[in-house]
Amino acid sequence: MKKIFFFLMLLVSTIVPAQRFELLEGDLKNVRGINAYNVTFDYSQMKVHGYETEEAFLTDKMSIRKGDKAEKFKEEWFSDRENRYEPSFIAYFNKRFPNGEIKVEKNPEVKYTMNVSTIWVYPGYVVEPAKISAIITISETGNPQKILAKLQFDKSIGLEENQYNGHRGDRMAGAYEKLAKNMVIQLKRFL
Repeated sequence: MKKIFFFLMLLVSTIVPAQRFELLEGDLKNVRGINAYNVTFDYSQMKVHGYETEEAFLTDKMSIRKGDKAEKFKEEWFSDRENRYEPSFIAYFNKRFPNGEIKVEKNPEVKYTMNVSTIWVYPGYVVEPAKISAIITISETGNPQKILAKLQFDKSIGLEENQYNGHRGDRMAGAYEKLAKNMVIQLKRFL
C-alpha cells in the first residue's frame, strides 16, 4: 500500500509543475473584469546568468567571435527583444484566450498596462532550455503608480518546441512563451 501511495505522489509531482511566482504587491482580485492590456517590456534591470552585468556578458561573447560575427551577435541580442521575445509573449498569451476574454497588445490607449520587466536570463544552449525571471506589473496606463497587482515569476523554463533549433533567440522566445503561460494561469483564476 505504501508503494502505491508513493508511486501516486511521484506521478502527481511530475504531472503538476510548480508555479514559481510571488505576489509582490496588490492582489490579482483587482484585475477581475479587465479584458484588455497595453503590454510593455522593460530590460533595464536584466542580469545574465553568470555575469555581473549584461555588458560583461556581451563583452565576453563578442570576444570569442571574429569581426562581423561579434557585431551581429550584439545586434541580434538587442533586436531579438522586439523581433522574437515580445511577439512570442503576446501571441502565446492571446492564444490562451481563444474567445478574446483577455487580450494584450502594444496599445497605449488601453486603460490598463501589463509591464513585463525581465530581471534575469539564462540564454541556454542547444541542449539546454533558456530560462527567464520577470516581474509583471499591472497598473493603470494613465497612472502607473496605481498598481493593481505585481508578480514575480522565477526561472520560467522555455517551451520545448523552440529549444533545440540552435538559435539563442528562439530559445529565449520559448521562455517568454512560458512566462505568458504562467501569467495566463494566474489570470484565469480570476475570470
